[in-house]
Order: sequence, then C-alpha cells, then structure tokens
Amino acid sequence: MIVDIKVPSPGESITEVEIENWLVEDGSVVEMDAELAEINSDKATLTVNANASGKIKLIAKAGDTVSVGQVIATIDTAVAASSGDAPAQIPPKVELPKENNTVSEKTANPAAEKMIREQNLSAQNIEGTGKDGRITKTDVIQHINTPAAEVKTVTPAKTEKVDAPVVTPALSGDRTVRREKMSSLRRKVAQRLVSVKNETAMLTTFNEVDMQAIMDLRAKFKDKFKEIHGVGLGFMSFFTKACTMAIKEFPAVNAMIDGQDIVFHDYVDVGVAVSTERGLVVPNIRNAHLLSLAEIEKEIMAYALKARENKITIEDMTGGTFTITNGGVFGSMLSTPILNPPQVAILGMHNIVQRPVAINGEVKIRPIMYLALSYDHRIIDGKEAVSFLVRVKERLEDPSRLLLEI
Repeated sequence: MIVDIKVPSPGESITEVEIENWLVEDGSVVEMDAELAEINSDKATLTVNANASGKIKLIAKAGDTVSVGQVIATIDTAVAASSGDAPAQIPPKVELPKENNTVSEKTANPAAEKMIREQNLSAQNIEGTGKDGRITKTDVIQHINTPAAEVKTVTPAKTEKVDAPVVTPALSGDRTVRREKMSSLRRKVAQRLVSVKNETAMLTTFNEVDMQAIMDLRAKFKDKFKEIHGVGLGFMSFFTKACTMAIKEFPAVNAMIDGQDIVFHDYVDVGVAVSTERGLVVPNIRNAHLLSLAEIEKEIMAYALKARENKITIEDMTGGTFTITNGGVFGSMLSTPILNPPQVAILGMHNIVQRPVAINGEVKIRPIMYLALSYDHRIIDGKEAVSFLVRVKERLEDPSRLLLEI
C-alpha cells in the first residue's frame, strides 16, 4: 500500500510552508513516527513525521515552498522496515580535510552536516548521540553552547600527529557573490518590521538602571535559590516582575489597537525574545503578573530548552501583550527595539557596564544598564511611557519592592 505524506498545518491562517531539509534519503526505509523533514512556516520550524513504516519516495525538494495538505512524499508499506533493511536515516558523511585523514570518519544527518559546515566546526570534536553514534542537529547545538573548557574532544584512532582542520575564510580576493533564498520565517519577519514602521507611531524613551542591588541579591542567594527551586536566578525574572507591576499603574502599555478601539487586557502575557539559528522567536510567559520569580525562571528555562531543540510551537508565540528583549547578551550598549504587533510596547535590556555615576554628591563606579522602551504613541502618551520606565527602574534598583509587590 502507498501512504501519502502530507504537509501538516502549523496553525490557523498559515497556508504554505517551506521545506528546509530532508532528514532521510530518497529510497531509504523508514519506521513509523521517524522524523522525515523540517519545515519552516512564517512563525516556527516543525518536523514532518512518518505515518507508516516502509520505503520512502521524496516528491518535493528541500527549499520548495509547498501548500498545507500537499503530498511531499509517499511510503510504500510493502517494503517492511526491519533490522535487515536499510536504516531509517542514511546521512551523508562529513568530509574531513585530507590533512586530517588519520581521524576516524564520523557521520551526521543532513541538518547537522549543514550546521557543521556553516559554523566551521570539526565533526571529530562533536559527540554523536544518534543511532550508531551519528551526529544529530541537537548534538551540534549542544556542542556550540558548551564552553570550550568543557568540550569533550574525541581521541584520534591513531597516535600520529593530527593537523587542525583547514578553515576556509569567509572573504577572499575572488570577488564572487552568492545568492540565497530567504526562508519563509525571514520573509515574514521582514514584512512585519516594515509594517511596524509604516503603520505605528513608534517612539522610544530611555533610562538607566543601577544593577548593584540585584547583583548583590543574586550573589547572596543564587546557590540557595537553585537548591530550592531547581533553576538559576537570572536577571530576566526581575525585569519581568518589575514590568508586570508597572503595567498595573499604566495599563495602556499592555493594550492593543483594534480598528478604532483600544483593547485593554486584565492579564499580562510577557513575550521573551529568544534568538535561534533561524532568527528571533517570541514565546510568551502566560499570566506573568501572577508568577513568582522562581516560576518565571522556570518558564524561561523551559522555553530556552525548546528553542535549542527548535520545538517552540505556534501556540507558544501567540497572544502576547508585552515583550522584553535582551540585546545585552550580544553586547549591545543601546538600541531602539521594534514593536511586536499588535502589541504597543516593548522593553529593551542592554549590557551591564561599570560606569562612573554621581551618588550623594560623590563619583562612584556602578554596574549600569541602559533601558529602552519603544511604544506606540497613538495610545501611549510620552508621560505614560516615561513614568512606566521610571517605575521599572525604581523597582529594579530596590528589589525588595518586587518581593513585597509594592
């Protein structure tokens, strides 16, 4: 029997997706529920799984834009998958430089191989957790996110000296150009960014926060906090809590425009911008105004793990009322964050730098962070925006107010 593999619906209103890559080869034998392909919608990346066991025939190609419900492959169930048949996934080998031919070859699935090539990594230093020790995409991400001192280096099969892989420079004197098709996610992001600039009266106000009190609090209690709650105590929970408290005083910051109406929310779903290899995604912390610092940290940790494995869903990113983005993790000193429609405000965090400041008539060195609040001036007045940011600053500089909720 021939079984069709159709494009699943990533969510309401999405009619087409892009096939990023196939995780199996044409003609290979796959098992029920095996991951076959990764697809990109304009909001998230999903996987297509096998709905039967058998021999697969690929119809669509990687990079094709296909409609939801379209047949992209078929499975011949007459070819039963068994231990003696071809493996469910037959990844190509990652070619190592000839100078490094004393190192035993390792294999990776197509998604992992692409990432290895793009990041100029050596497959020999990546520990594979897939079948027969194959390298998966998750293995590569884990390798990238592991500090250099903790990376486990694979010992060469022979004892001869192994030369380091030759890394091809990104730029050369050939003056060549290359063209890459924008992913559906990147195209949608581009459209949204342009629409925000054209359809909103966006303005940004700035302030600075002395982070010394929060840093002292974290240093004093971070070990006990993790022991009790099982998660680390980061900065994001303090900022989320401070914003939800300030929103109670200035509800327009948490509102949206619908035609000629202003829609106010009696809850706060805070979107936390998360950077992934495919771009920025914004999953939401639901009812953040009701959560403790520990509960907020647990939500953030759960989303970080899902983002690392590209498992953030459409539902995770739908319905936010306010967004916080942290450019400081990349070293940004100051920026003007762009609104995440239909939201009307977004807070931008930046890096913490030791700066000289005047305190009680004396110059002291303090850890200072610049904050930026971008807002839609159509429904948020300048006085409201500035006052909101001041309230956030006051609570961050005196974190006891966050704990007492005053």
